[in-house]
Amino acid sequence: MNIKYGVRTAYDGIRTNKARSFLTILGIVIGIASIILIVSIGKGAEQLILTQVEGMGADMVVLRPGKQPTGFSDISGTLFADSIKEKDVEALFKKGNVPDLISAAPAVVVTGNVSYGREVHTPTMFGWSAEFMADMFNVYPEQGVLFGEDEINQKARVVVIGSKVEEELFEGERALGRNIKIRDHNFRVVGVFPQYGQVMFFNIDDLVLMPYSTAQTYLLGIDYYHEVMMRVNDSENIDRAVFDIEATIRERHNIDDPEDDDFFVETQQGVVDQIGIILSVLTLFLSSVVAISLVVGGIGVMNIMLVSVTERTKEIGLRKAIGATNKDILFQFLLESIMLTFAGGVVGITVGVFLAVVSSFGLSYALNDSWSFSFPFSAALLGVVVSSAVGLVFGLYPARKASQKSPIEALRWE
Repeated sequence: MNIKYGVRTAYDGIRTNKARSFLTILGIVIGIASIILIVSIGKGAEQLILTQVEGMGADMVVLRPGKQPTGFSDISGTLFADSIKEKDVEALFKKGNVPDLISAAPAVVVTGNVSYGREVHTPTMFGWSAEFMADMFNVYPEQGVLFGEDEINQKARVVVIGSKVEEELFEGERALGRNIKIRDHNFRVVGVFPQYGQVMFFNIDDLVLMPYSTAQTYLLGIDYYHEVMMRVNDSENIDRAVFDIEATIRERHNIDDPEDDDFFVETQQGVVDQIGIILSVLTLFLSSVVAISLVVGGIGVMNIMLVSVTERTKEIGLRKAIGATNKDILFQFLLESIMLTFAGGVVGITVGVFLAVVSSFGLSYALNDSWSFSFPFSAALLGVVVSSAVGLVFGLYPARKASQKSPIEALRWE
């Protein structure tokens, strides 16, 4: 049998039962569409996060307490480590220790609710330097002002809040100058950020920012920092600055062996690489889970093909009677199975791309940020190949069963 005739025969067999053919490939369509959607969203998230991280500038260095995490289970240990304190930051500012350092700002994470009257809201809360954060992300209050070094030194109970926090607590009224309550302490609102959206791992619109010294004293009762953000004078001096920072902290903590470090230093490039790896692994994991539906779809293809072989037994007998060989019958049914799943792969890619485009618009609106659509060419190509392979693997048994039918018995079939 030549290929052209085989393709035409297989196409006629598929077209004869359009509804059944569509239901046969539905599992393939869903599986491929899901993979395309997940990979596209994963690429979009990676691009968005990496763009925001890179927006911090190549001159950024972050000092964190505890051992450097090697997996998700180690992150909690970093959050509760208490090895970076005020004396360490003061040592870093000494020119002889880190000559390339131009600015630094400790930060602590605060959990809990904020309230005003009867209104209660759960925002993202940081104790930080407002001026350092505003300079990093280029966002400044739409109302009021930022708190400065004087407020940090005085442990003033002041906050700068995001637009969503103002909306949730004050319902259209101005928050500037009013007092909000955090853990039974009153904080005066001195500034309100404009609507800005997502940056890094938090949303500025849902942010409550206070002096880190205030958060340590009144809310957390700690004398250490969760991280220290630093800028160096030139991105070309990053490696030298990291070396000086590590040497300074080791000297402060009496550490001789780097394996005993109770802190770690990250650069912008290091963060970019880690985020890229984490998102890639997560996308691969989710795609692998979804790929199970392809196996289910393949089993469905095999079942329907077996039904088709049974229904077309007389056809098989007639073809064998006029000279078709076992190989011709095998080729016909196998080609039919591959064409079915290939079509399912193409339809799945189309549906997946459509859903990915819709999702990118929806996520852009929901996050109030630019979520770009990313067409996963490699995933689409893999989807076509895998769907065809599914047709080959799961169509082989029905095709072989069809090819082995006796022409005499097949012609007697009613």
